[in-house]
Amino acid sequence: MTNYTWGAQDMSAPARRQLRKVPLSLGLLLEDVESGWVGEVVRMEKSGGMRVMALEDRAGRTKSFRTGFGFLLEGEPVEITEPVAAQPAKQGTARSASGSRMVTDLRARTARASRIWVEGKHDAQLVEKVWGHDLRVEGIVVEPLHGVDDLAAAIRDFSPGPQRKLGILVDHLVSGTKEAKIAAEAMRVPGAAGNVLIVGHPYVDVWQAVRPTVLGIKAWPVVPRGTDWKTGILKGLGWPHREQVDVAQGWERILGQVRSYADLEPSLLGRVEEVIDFLTAGDHGPE
Repeated sequence: MTNYTWGAQDMSAPARRQLRKVPLSLGLLLEDVESGWVGEVVRMEKSGGMRVMALEDRAGRTKSFRTGFGFLLEGEPVEITEPVAAQPAKQGTARSASGSRMVTDLRARTARASRIWVEGKHDAQLVEKVWGHDLRVEGIVVEPLHGVDDLAAAIRDFSPGPQRKLGILVDHLVSGTKEAKIAAEAMRVPGAAGNVLIVGHPYVDVWQAVRPTVLGIKAWPVVPRGTDWKTGILKGLGWPHREQVDVAQGWERILGQVRSYADLEPSLLGRVEEVIDFLTAGDHGPE
């Protein structure tokens, strides 16, 4: 690992070049120079007046860091700055990334007990990027499941009810698939009927819910049977694909091209909107 000095500048030495400023965003893959910790930004928040980000490594462990100097992005020393705020449009015309009317000057709403569950952190990051404004207005939290194999048990532990609903977005939810059988079994959990909505898109992974034209290609690569899907996609795109870090950087590259709902396939758009409508029906208010 390359060592860098991040202290006060020695005025007798040649002036150091200005570091590139990179706005904080979910999905960035960073290395903390001092500790050597490498991880993907999975959470960011203000704490004690400071901007803090959580970096998740390949083993799923997280560690929090203050933003600023002392990080490498693709081997380049950078300064991590405040997230870029959405640019306001003229009054009455401002739209969020989901296409909904922006709500301004609104205090953060207390989170409902209801939740949206998605299969993994990439799904959560994509939903947050496009529907984040809407979810904050409604007080809805998105949580990654990291798989649905034991979905019935997870729902049972959640104890759904009229004031504690669940909307669940499942990958590859197609009739006759393993996922369809898991969803049917999960809906038999006591309390699920009327309080849980399981929807899905037809894609193997949420990556495919991004329109291929957004990446400048006509269609997503076909992955040979027996090949890890994400590895096969990255290889088909001609991108680095051999290490887990390549997968993280590949997703960061894809997510970075998504600007609004127009960059996503209708089969995902409709399902997410359906879940939000389900959780806010009757506007039962903050929990």
